[in-house]
Amino acid sequence: MRISPQDGIGVIVENFDSASDDDVAQLKRAVYRDKIVVLKGQDLDPHEFLALGRRLGRPETYYEPIYQHPEVPEVFVSSNVPKDGKQIGVPKTGKFWHSDYQFMPRPFDITLIYPQVIPTRNRGTLFIDLCKAYENLSEELKLAVKGTTATHSVRRYFKIRPTDVYRPISEVIEEVDAKTPPVISPTAQQHPHTDETILYLSEGFTLSITDANGVDRPDMLRELLAATGQLDDTHQHPAIHLQTFEQGDMLVWDNRSLVHRAVHTTAPEPTVSFRVTVYDDVAG
Repeated sequence: MRISPQDGIGVIVENFDSASDDDVAQLKRAVYRDKIVVLKGQDLDPHEFLALGRRLGRPETYYEPIYQHPEVPEVFVSSNVPKDGKQIGVPKTGKFWHSDYQFMPRPFDITLIYPQVIPTRNRGTLFIDLCKAYENLSEELKLAVKGTTATHSVRRYFKIRPTDVYRPISEVIEEVDAKTPPVISPTAQQHPHTDETILYLSEGFTLSITDANGVDRPDMLRELLAATGQLDDTHQHPAIHLQTFEQGDMLVWDNRSLVHRAVHTTAPEPTVSFRVTVYDDVAG
C-alpha cells in the first residue's frame, strides 16, 4: 500500500488490499488525518463494496427506500441511468453543501463513494474542511460562536418521492418533520476521533444558529457560511477543494469534519455512484 499526498486536501492510495488488516488500519488513520482518501484501481461489486464498509465500521441503511440498491439495501445509489426500464436510486443528489446525515442525532463518521458511471465533463465533488474553517475564524468570531447552537433539518432539500405526487406540500413537510425532526448541536464541537474543533454547519441543512440567550442569529449563520466558502457560487473560495476521480477510484472521507457538494453537468450525462456510510466505534 502506497500513500502519496495530493494538492489541496487528501491523499492518494495505491495497491490497497481490503483483506489486509494493516491496510484497513492505515486507511482509517489516513481518513481522519488527511480527511479524503482516493483508493485507486478498485473493482468491487455492491456486496464487496459493502464488505469494505464493514471493515471500517458499522454501515447504516439509508432511511428512505428509494435511495437503496435493489440487491444490497445498505448501498445508497445516486443515478440518472434506468435499469431494465426502472429508475434505480435517485438522480442529481447532493447539489448543495452538506455532511451526510447532518440532520440526524448522530451523523456518519466515514463516507465511501464508489463512482460507477462517470460523466465526461464537470465531474467531481467539492469539499470544505470545517476544522480548518474554525481555525481560520477571527478570534472575535470564535468567541461569538462559543456557547451557540445550530439547528439542522432535511426539510430544505428533501427530495419529493413518487408517492408524494399530488400531495399537499404542507402534508409532506409535516411528515418530514415527524420522521426526521430538527436536531440541535453545538455550532463549534469537538471531533470524537481527532479532538479538533469542527465548525459544524452547512448551507444545505443548517436552518439557524441560536446564541446562549436563546436568540436566533441569522446574521451569524450567514457570516459563518460566508467565511467557510459555502456562499461562494463561483466555487473559487480558497477553502474549497475540487476532488476529481476516474474509473476505478473510490473516495473515502471524514464525514464529520467535511462538507461536500456534488458537481453535476449542465447538460445531463449518464452518471451512477454507489455510497456506503458507516459509524465508527466512538459513540455520540
